[in-house]
Amino acid sequence: SAEEYHVWNEDWTASLDADGRHILVASGEQAAIELTLSPGTKPPAINGINGISQKGALAGNASHYYSLTRMPTIGTISVDGERFEVSGESWMDHEFGTSFLEPEQRGWDWLSVQLDDNRELMLYQLRRADGSRDPRSSGTLVGANGETTHLSNGDFTMTPGTRTHRAPNGAVYPIAWTVSIPAQQIDLSISTPLANQELDLGRSTGVSYWEGAIDVAGQRAGQRVTGRGYLEMTGYKGSLGRVLSGR
Repeated sequence: SAEEYHVWNEDWTASLDADGRHILVASGEQAAIELTLSPGTKPPAINGINGISQKGALAGNASHYYSLTRMPTIGTISVDGERFEVSGESWMDHEFGTSFLEPEQRGWDWLSVQLDDNRELMLYQLRRADGSRDPRSSGTLVGANGETTHLSNGDFTMTPGTRTHRAPNGAVYPIAWTVSIPAQQIDLSISTPLANQELDLGRSTGVSYWEGAIDVAGQRAGQRVTGRGYLEMTGYKGSLGRVLSGR
């Protein structure tokens, strides 16, 4: 709908109720969800600089991008006919604009993390065909009070480890990472409880990518922190830049 927040695909829906809560309902042959996500106490985290998240060298290659990083969530999840009452904290991203990968950009590595000290972290690095990292890579650190700190390309490192997952289509994904943000005294190790989380759309859109759950452990200012989050990796099966640019 262009008039209100209401999105649907047949009987799968996402919408707002009268109290401003996000209602998600979807079902398939093996699983179903009915979830209510409250906005939470933190304001939306505005990513980028002055609301603009630059993705490439061209002036128009950018997006508006905000995140709701810690949304109290309740509802049910059904798996193979068994229904479970669940509760937790969700993360919602909303990104929109004219952005596309430029031909020399192969893909990206993106993660979102909820730390147990009530901070959140979003990072992405754009990978170029020559193996370098695009200088438009960036991120956002959200404080316990909801204040945001923009992280530019030089403010962090995101380094793949030796553990990988080889998909049936031949793509090899690094599924262990280390993250360092020196100025914030943050050092994190990223792992996953499930190696095979690839979505292969090679026969439809031509895009294959890995995205799924991650576990986080490390230190901030010398104090141990843990967390959990989500990791997305694209462009490991051919250049995603060429697919998205139409070249």
